[in-house]
Amino acid sequence: MTANLTSKTPFDFVSVLSQAAAAYQGQRGTPPSAEILVNALLQAEKSTKQERLTYPFESLLGKWQLCFATGTKKVRERGTIVLGKGLYVPKFIKIHVSFNATLGQDSNRGKISNQVEFGPVLLNLTGPVQYLSKKNLLAFDFNQMLISLFGRVVYNRPMGSGIQAEDFYNQSITKLPFFGFFLVTEDFIAARGRAGGLAFWIRES
Repeated sequence: MTANLTSKTPFDFVSVLSQAAAAYQGQRGTPPSAEILVNALLQAEKSTKQERLTYPFESLLGKWQLCFATGTKKVRERGTIVLGKGLYVPKFIKIHVSFNATLGQDSNRGKISNQVEFGPVLLNLTGPVQYLSKKNLLAFDFNQMLISLFGRVVYNRPMGSGIQAEDFYNQSITKLPFFGFFLVTEDFIAARGRAGGLAFWIRES
């Protein structure tokens, strides 16, 4: 079943997420509290599972700015992991993730770029991705690091992840970091990471 997102639910998580995206971009209104936003993300995740929605890799392509994320914390009982409170990314730090498709027959392979800007410093990690469309899982690996200062590259070298680039596509998903996407729209996307945290990105305008 392909994604057909509607807001006709008891809890209108779409409106909450739309409000958060608009407020974060400075378009209108005030952002929902962290608690309300986490609840909206959990409702979106639940809805996707119940309706068995799937999203094509093409819908993830482009550049997205991280707006909100939660951490996780371990609970002593049975090693349970629960969500942290979550927080909006401060405006003075810009974190972007980009997905690009590989030209060729396999449309579910591509490249990821994770970029962090803090003042004059820019850190960019890149590597391959593979998307499992039936599960909305995007596996990735970072194998190149670039650092620039005031627009000048000061470091650009391969980074060791333990997985050779040519072997990436043969690896089991259990050995790779991944995002499990549960909401993909034209304006924003949301996913749960392998460690259990939630992340919410808005499309870069």
